[in-house]
Formats: sequence, structure tokens, C-alpha cells
Amino acid sequence: MSDAYHQLLDATIRHLEILKSQGVEHVPVLSETLAALSAKPVVRATRPPETPGPGPVSERPKVPASTTAVRPTFADPVGYPSVSAPKPSTVPSAAARSRWSKAAAPMPSNPVPSKPPLPLPPPLAREAKQAALAGLRTQVLACVRCPNLVASRTTVVFGVGDVDARLLFVGEAPGADEDLQGEPFVGKAGELLTKIITAMGLSRDTVFIANILKCRPDTPGQTAGNRKPRPDEMDTCIPWLEKQIEIIQPQAMVALGATAMEGLLGKNALGITRLRGTWQDYRGIPVMPTYHPAYLLRNQAITEKRKVWEDMMLAMDRVGYPISEKQRGFFLSK
Repeated sequence: MSDAYHQLLDATIRHLEILKSQGVEHVPVLSETLAALSAKPVVRATRPPETPGPGPVSERPKVPASTTAVRPTFADPVGYPSVSAPKPSTVPSAAARSRWSKAAAPMPSNPVPSKPPLPLPPPLAREAKQAALAGLRTQVLACVRCPNLVASRTTVVFGVGDVDARLLFVGEAPGADEDLQGEPFVGKAGELLTKIITAMGLSRDTVFIANILKCRPDTPGQTAGNRKPRPDEMDTCIPWLEKQIEIIQPQAMVALGATAMEGLLGKNALGITRLRGTWQDYRGIPVMPTYHPAYLLRNQAITEKRKVWEDMMLAMDRVGYPISEKQRGFFLSK
């Protein structure tokens, strides 16, 4: 096989290793790539000189020009085929690995920057969690990192729930009601979330609820309504949520809406419609994306309610909560 082929093979292996370290289990590929992979490979071995080699140089695959590793956009629903480990005789040298470690697939149309996964610290005892969360709360309530949000907020919305919660619900940002009361999900969408949690056989005291943003996004010139947090606001505020997650260390999380997924994992290329119902990963913690309760207030079709409920049952099963036959039958068409 040609040097270009081995360079491309090494780049592919390295890229898959990076994705695996980030918790990615399936990587979709384009149909043209699948067709190329399914073609009969040319095996390098001690063959007679007359054995036909690869086609003309002009027809051989070229090494991508991009030199920046990027996270796939998941734009193609086809799953990535399993790749066998290369034989020792075909593994590129250490020098080749170093030279091509930054090579990657062609830049997607809407790339999402990846964050290297950081291991969670050792879990704390309940009393230590309470103390750590109380100390963090003091810091968050005094935060002034976003001048525009500080100027318009009534209060900082830290989060509520059990420090030993198995499930942690992550929303977008406080609304008007949350800004006034200092508690997440207390408006109409919050009332619906509370009903969902109750239907799961739980309560707001047995889970933990927090947001990507701790302050309500300002709406200059508007007397009502909300707006989506800006990327710079999420980047500034997300360390507070990350610290909450480190302290609580839930067994699983539920991301309520596209903004919650974008803030946690950066996966905004496809939107919540394509990601909901499929387990994602945040630093080793399983994350179930689902629709935001506000969406169900706008679209009350039983089919949409059922989708959210199926996501909740997946989350319940993941952390070991029992599911009754009555619960399994919620929102099914008669």
C-alpha cells in the first residue's frame, strides 16, 4: 500500500482514539465512505512483482488538507462500521503517528468544538457534599462575571434538590418567575416539570434541578419574554454547573432542551429532535436529552408527551428506579 494510504490510516486511527476517549461510541459516516470501505482492500505482502497494485495515483484517495481535529456533526445517520485493530506489521511508526496525529476528516459544514473529558474527582460523603455545595452557592450568588446580566437580574438562581440525587435535571436559564423567586423551574414550564417528576414517583426534593445559566438573560427594550443564552454567556457560567455536577455526581442527567445539550456537550448541530432519546456522555455520566417542558406547553400532542415520557423511563431504568405497568402505559394511544 502507498505511504499516503498509511498516513490516512494512521490519521483515522488517531481520530477514533480521540473520539473514544471523549465517550463517543458511534460515529456516522457518509455513504460514499462506506462504499469505499466495503471495496476489497489490497493487502501488502511479499507478492510477485506482477501482482496488480493500486490504481493510478490520480485515482487514489488523498490525505485531507485539514490539520485540526474536529468533533463529527452526526449529520449522517449511518453508523460507523466496526474497525479491526491493524496487524503489527501495518502499524505506522511512532514518528509517523507524531507527524499525522493532528490530521482529520474533512471539515464538516457546522463543526462543534470538542472539550477534552476531565475525570470526576472522588465522590464525597453527604455531609461533605452539603458543605461544598453551600460554599459554592455563596460564590455563585456573588458572581458578577456578566455585567449585562448582573445589571438586569433580580437574583441568582443556584439550583435546588438533594445533594445525593441519582438524577440531575439541567435546563436552559431562569425565566421571569425564576428570577423573582430564586429557584429554577417554578413558572408554567416548571409546574409541568414537577408533574413529570411526580409521575416518575419522585419529587423535587429527591432530584436536583439546575440551569446552564444562573442568571436570567437580559432582554433590553422588552417588558416580557425570554431569550436564548449567548455562547459567551454559557461559556462564562458553565463552570458553576460543572462544579455542581462534580459535587453531586448523579448517576444520570436529563438535559431539558437543545440549549442544555449545547451547554453540556456542545452538540447543537442537529438539534434536540435528533438527539432526544439517545444516551450521551458527560465525563462518564450518562445524559438523556429530551424536550424542554416549554415545548410540551406549545405542542400538547399525546405523541410528543409520550416521547418525553419514554425518555424519562429510560432515565429511571438507568439509575435503578422501578417502573410500574401503569407508568409504562402513560400517554399511549387508546
